[in-house]
Amino acid sequence: MFLNVNGVRLRTVILGTGPRIIVAIGGWTGSSEMWEEPLGLLSADGWKCIAFDHRGSGESPVDPELITVQNMIDDIIGVLDQLGVRSCILAGESSGGAIAEFAVAQYPDRFNGLVLVDPATGERAERGPNAFADACRKNYPAAVASFVDRCIPEPDSDHLRRWGRSILLRAEPEQAARLVEIWQEDDVPDIDKRKISQPTLIIHGTQDVIVPIESSRELAKLIPDSKLVELSGCGHVPTMTCPIEVYEAISARFTPAI
Repeated sequence: MFLNVNGVRLRTVILGTGPRIIVAIGGWTGSSEMWEEPLGLLSADGWKCIAFDHRGSGESPVDPELITVQNMIDDIIGVLDQLGVRSCILAGESSGGAIAEFAVAQYPDRFNGLVLVDPATGERAERGPNAFADACRKNYPAAVASFVDRCIPEPDSDHLRRWGRSILLRAEPEQAARLVEIWQEDDVPDIDKRKISQPTLIIHGTQDVIVPIESSRELAKLIPDSKLVELSGCGHVPTMTCPIEVYEAISARFTPAI
């Protein structure tokens, strides 16, 4: 389905009927498809799972100037409001993890848990020329191919690299470049991660070269009620390469004991 949220049509997928609810977003130009397999497993296990293509990814194209960190935060709340979801667990992968942290910090009463998968730091980058954004504008397919190869170092994963390229290439080059450059803007929040009060699960692949695992080890020390699960041998996108392990970690962290 497509939801009209803050003037943008966001492609949204709903699996399962609850009562536990999780809402997930991908990183960079990664669409809701990044979460397809772990959410499918969760929905079969009694969860209501919602994922949407954030603005500039998948089937949610927008004018590049409409892509900002704050707009992406507000879109999460807009999706929840459109679907009548009062509270949920929020999940984000890579840069989507940083967006999820900001959303939880700004709207703490809307979330009862946080899942971060190989999360980016969310720190504001210095202004100036950005080599990766420039590469996207010059030759987006080549930039994507190089990026996916680095994201998925796992052996026997050519099929997943093809899948990853097809997901990322749905974005337009200018949207992809903009999704890189927004981290240089003044609206990137400066939050105290020690004040995130929700139970938090951090999942990180030990072979991640995009966001090294040490970043999540430090994050786990800052967020009071957090648990770090390290996935041995996994790269930057365990939602695709290790979906069963991601499902098991979420289920173990957020399923009430009987």
